[in-house]
Amino acid sequence: MAWILIISCLFFLWIFSLCKILIPSSSPLRNSFLKAGVHEKRNVLLVIAHPDDESMFFTPTINFLTSRGHNLHILCLSVGNADGKGDTRKRELYQACAVLKVPIQQVKTLDHPDLQDGFGELWNHSLLAKIIEDEIISHSINLIITFDNYGVSGHCNHRDVHHGVCKLIYDTSQRDVEAWELVSTNILRKYSGPVDIWFSVLGVMQHSSGRMHCLVNEHCRRSFLAMAQHKSQWVWFRKLFVALSSYTYMNTLRKIKLGACEVTAPHNYMACEIN
Repeated sequence: MAWILIISCLFFLWIFSLCKILIPSSSPLRNSFLKAGVHEKRNVLLVIAHPDDESMFFTPTINFLTSRGHNLHILCLSVGNADGKGDTRKRELYQACAVLKVPIQQVKTLDHPDLQDGFGELWNHSLLAKIIEDEIISHSINLIITFDNYGVSGHCNHRDVHHGVCKLIYDTSQRDVEAWELVSTNILRKYSGPVDIWFSVLGVMQHSSGRMHCLVNEHCRRSFLAMAQHKSQWVWFRKLFVALSSYTYMNTLRKIKLGACEVTAPHNYMACEIN
C-alpha cells in the first residue's frame, strides 16, 4: 500500500510539474534572460559537438530564442562519424533544425580531420577557438551558448567544446562576447523530467545577480519531433531519454566568468572559474 501511495504521489508531481511548464500563465518563472535588450535582437551562436546535441539538450533554449526573434546560428563541430554515419547524421541535423525553426543557412557542420566524434578523441582547444572566432566574425555574433565543463553526459567532445569557447573568450579580442553554458545536473535531476523545474527555480533564486536563468520549453512536442529527425539515433533508449530527461523541459543557463583560467600542456586543458 505504501508503494502505491508513493508512486501515486510521484505521478501527481510529474503531471503537476508538466502542467506548470505547458501552461505559460502558471509558470513559476518570469524569465529575464536577454530582457535588457527587449528591442534589440541578438546574434546568437549555439556551439555543439555532434548532430543531435541540439535536440537532446538545447531545445528549450532554441525555442526560447527563435520565438523571440533572436538571430540564432548553430555550429556543429563534427558530423558524428563515430559509427561511419557522418553523411546521414549531417542531413538529419538540417532536418531537425528545420523542425526547430532555425534557417538551414544558419546551420553549419564541420568534418575536420582533427575534430572527429569519439570518446577517445581529444579536440585541440586552440583549433576550436579559431573556428568559433571565425563564425563570430562572419555573423557578428554577440552571444555564445554551449556546454559547461562537464557537458551534460561527460562526453569528452562536449567538454572540449566548452574549453574551446573559454579559450576564445580569454585569449582573444572577443572578450566582449557574452558566453553562457548549459548547466549539468546530477543523474537524479537529469532523469526527473519536468519535476526538475522546482530544483532549477531554487538554483536560479540563489543567483540574484542575473548570471543564471532557467528557460522553460515552450514547445515540448517540438523536442520529440526534432529528435525523431535523427532516425539513425532514434533508438528505444534515446526515446526514453527525451521523455524522461529534464533537458527536454527546461535548460538552466549560467554565464561563464573568465576570472581564473588555467591552461595545462598535454591536451590544452582549460579550467574556467564559474560564477
